[in-house]
Amino acid sequence: MAFIDYYKVLGIEKSATETEIKKAYRKMARTYHPDLNPDDKEAEIKFKEINEANEVLSHPENRKKYDQYGENWKHSEEFEQSKQQRQSYGGDQQGGFGGFSGGGDYSDFFESMFGGRSARGRTNNRQSKGEDFHAELHLDLKDVYTTEKRELTINGKKIRLTIPAGVENGQQIKINGLGGESINGGAKGDLYITFTIENRTKFKLEKTNLYSTIDLDLYSAILGGEITVDTFDGKVKLKIIPGTQNGTKVKLKGKGFPIYKKEGHFGDLYITYQIIIPTNLSEKEKELFEELVQIKKT
Repeated sequence: MAFIDYYKVLGIEKSATETEIKKAYRKMARTYHPDLNPDDKEAEIKFKEINEANEVLSHPENRKKYDQYGENWKHSEEFEQSKQQRQSYGGDQQGGFGGFSGGGDYSDFFESMFGGRSARGRTNNRQSKGEDFHAELHLDLKDVYTTEKRELTINGKKIRLTIPAGVENGQQIKINGLGGESINGGAKGDLYITFTIENRTKFKLEKTNLYSTIDLDLYSAILGGEITVDTFDGKVKLKIIPGTQNGTKVKLKGKGFPIYKKEGHFGDLYITYQIIIPTNLSEKEKELFEELVQIKKT
């Protein structure tokens, strides 16, 4: 398989910050998402590459290994272990790692290390880890408002998964040992699950805070009163202050989205009032408004 430059896949520089990586991933994931590109094989392939790139570059430790070892980053631990063993036996006294110079390509070393031929023509039987599996789980925002248990079938195996409340779109979790079998007796690979979360609610989500705009009639805005508004988990009553202006914001503390892995902790809900001007007034209503105009002039 040809080497894929994950930085080029996401369209970012190697110096990109975690925030820039997340932003680039979300933008491209939306562009190439299968739901938006039905029956488009190229978009499907691109979407998989985008997810692979994010899985590596969004994880600081994996990114460090990738920057150092490139396509062989998954085997970096084996390389370091072999390096230490060779050093302990005087391997570095020859100017390199067991026969190839420090200026050589890492791929030569990994080829001899994982099933290929060594520089001396002998087969290396060192145990290697099985292939990692990757899966994507599509959920609605409502599905991650509370902690849920799901049963998934991945590669013919059923697994029970606990999804903590507050999981974010694009977030990835790792389950050890649920990947592929090793071909030579090594440890099984791991399973990586990436969450794709769609928001079909009327609330806008930013981090753990929710935002909503509600209509407020002119009379309540002027005179005050009480209204019932929707929150993510039910309805609450709000008091309207007389003279409320269009665009006024109120904060409902603790009525936002759950904070990931902090049970009982929530963000806030911000509600913006949009005052509705009455139309199709009756003659009587017009007269009353005209009287108000005259009163204001006196």
